[in-house]
Amino acid sequence: MAMHGRTDGVAEAGSALHFMKKRKHTILRMGKYLMKYRFLMLAAVVMTVASNVFALMGPMLSGYAIDAIEPGYGNVQFQRVFYYGGWMALFYAASAGLSYGLSVLMVTISRKVVYQMRKDVFERMLTLPVGFYDSHQTGDIISRISYDIDTVNESLSSDLVQMVTTVITVAGALGMMVAISPHLVLIFAVTVPLSAFITRSITKKTRPLFRARSASLGRLNGFAEEMVTGQKTIKAYCGEEKSLGEFAEKNRDAVEAYYRAEYYGSMVGPMVNFINNLSLSLISVFGAFLYLFGMMSIGQISSFVLYSRKFSGPINEAANIVSDLQSAIAAAERVFALIDESPEAEDDPRAVVLGAEGKEVRGEVELSHVDFGYEPGKTILHDLSLCTKPGQLVAIVGPTGAGKTTLINLLMRFYDADRGEIRIDGTDVRKIIRESLRKAYAMVLQDTWLFHGSVLDNLAYGREDVTRQEIEEAAKAAYIHSFILHLPDGYETVLKEDGANISKGQKQLLTIARAMLQDCRMLILDEATSNVDTRTEIRIQEAMRKLMEGKTCFVIAHRLSTIRNADRILVVNRGEVVEQGTHDSLMEAKGFYYQMYQAQFQ
Repeated sequence: MAMHGRTDGVAEAGSALHFMKKRKHTILRMGKYLMKYRFLMLAAVVMTVASNVFALMGPMLSGYAIDAIEPGYGNVQFQRVFYYGGWMALFYAASAGLSYGLSVLMVTISRKVVYQMRKDVFERMLTLPVGFYDSHQTGDIISRISYDIDTVNESLSSDLVQMVTTVITVAGALGMMVAISPHLVLIFAVTVPLSAFITRSITKKTRPLFRARSASLGRLNGFAEEMVTGQKTIKAYCGEEKSLGEFAEKNRDAVEAYYRAEYYGSMVGPMVNFINNLSLSLISVFGAFLYLFGMMSIGQISSFVLYSRKFSGPINEAANIVSDLQSAIAAAERVFALIDESPEAEDDPRAVVLGAEGKEVRGEVELSHVDFGYEPGKTILHDLSLCTKPGQLVAIVGPTGAGKTTLINLLMRFYDADRGEIRIDGTDVRKIIRESLRKAYAMVLQDTWLFHGSVLDNLAYGREDVTRQEIEEAAKAAYIHSFILHLPDGYETVLKEDGANISKGQKQLLTIARAMLQDCRMLILDEATSNVDTRTEIRIQEAMRKLMEGKTCFVIAHRLSTIRNADRILVVNRGEVVEQGTHDSLMEAKGFYYQMYQAQFQ
C-alpha cells in the first residue's frame, strides 16, 4: 500500500510537471505572436505606464487637498484646494484618454495576432495528410479555428492589458503607501500572501477543468456538425429521438464541464475580495490610532486608504480574470496542437516532376506486390499486383469493403503502401513530387464537392487558363449545359455551400464536367455516376470515351452493366485481385465476377 501510494504520488508529480511545462510553452508561443508586433506592444506598454502613473497621482493630490482644510470655521485654504483639485482632474482626464487609446491599440494587436493564428492553422490544415481528416471530427477542427481562437482573442484584447495594469498599479500604489506610512503597509504582509495562496490553490484545480471544457465543446460541435449534415437521413429513419438523446448527453457533458470550470474559477474573486475588505478595515482601525498619536494626518490616511484600494482592487480583478486566462491558455493549447500536427511527409530530395523535361505523361500504372492497411496490423490490400497500359479503361469491381477506394487512395498517394511499389511510367511514386503526380489525375468522387461560388468558378476550379468556350463544351459533353442555361443567371448563378440549391445528380454532372476540363493523362471515377439515371450514364460514358482517347481511366463501379466495354476489369475481393480480364472473358470463366453479374440481374 505504501509503495502504491508513493507510485501514485510520483505519477501525480510527473503529470503536474508536464502540465507546467506545457503551459509555459504555450505562453511563450503566444509571446512570439505578440513580438511580431513589438513596436505596437512597446507603444502599448508606454501608454499603460503613463495611464497608471497619472491615475496614481490622484490619491496623493487628494490628501494634499484634504490637509488644506483645517478644523474650525474659515480655516479652509480654497486656493490650495482648487489647485490640487484641478491637477487631479487633469491627471484623471489624461489617464482616461490614454486608457481609451490603449484599448483601441490592444484590439488592433489582438486582431492581427488572431488573423495570423487562423492563417497558420489553415495553412497547416492544407498540409495535413488525408489520414488526419479520416480520424478527426470536422466539428472539432472548426471549433479550434473559431471558438478557441476567439477565446484567445478576447483574452489578448482585455485580460492582457488588465494584467499589465495590475502589475504597474500594484507596484506604484505600494511605493506610495510605503512613503506615506511604512507601519500600515505591514498589514499587507499578511493579507497579500493569503490572497496568493487562495488564488494558487484554486488555479491549480481549475486548469485541467478549462482544458476539459474546451475538449467537451469540441466534441459537441463535432456531433452537431454530423447531425446538421445528416438531417435527411435522420428524418428518413425517424432517428430524431435517438439524436436528441445523444445530443442531450453531449450537451450535458459540455454544460457540466463549463459549470465545473466556471464554478471553481468564480470562487477566486469573492474570496480575494473578502481579504481585501478585511485589509481595508484593519487600515481604518490602525490608521485612527496613528492619527491620535500624531503620526499621520487626515489627508495622509485618506490618501493611504485610496492607495490601498488601488493596491487591492487590481489584485481582486486579477483573481477574477485568472479563470479567463486559464480558459485562453487551454484554448491556445488546442490551437497549437493542431498547428503542431505532422504534415504530409516531404517529397524525396531526389524526387522528379512527372512529365518534366518535355516528356509527356503516358499513363502506364503498375502495382507490384503492394500491401497496405490504415492501421498497423490490419492489412486491407494483400500482395496486390496489376499493370495498366496507357489509354486503357480499367474498371475496378468487388463487394463493399474489398479495397476498391483504398486502391484509389494509393494511386493518388493520399497514403503510401506499407510494402511493394506503385510505378507511373516506370517511376516509383515515392520518387515523384506529389503535386505533379496528383496533377496527372483528374478525379470524380461519389461524394461531390462544390463550393460557394458561381457555376463557372466551380467548373473552372483547378484550371486558371480555361476559356468560357472550353467550359461550355465540357458542360455539353456532360449533359449539364442545358440545365445551366435554365438557371436564373446561367453560368453566373451562385451555388450555395456544397451546391445545396441543386440536386445530387446535377452536382455530380458538374463535377464530371470539371474533370473533363483537366488536362490530365489519367482519370479516376469513384462511383462518379451513382446519382444519375442509367440512360444519362450511358451517354456520359460514350462522351467521356471520346474525350479521353489515349488517357488511362480507372473506374470504380457497382453497376456492372456500365463497364461491359472496359478494356480491363479488375475483380477485387478481400484486398486481392482475384480475377482480371474483359467482360466476356470473365463471364466465360464463370468465377467471382460471373456470380456478381448474375446476382445483379436475377
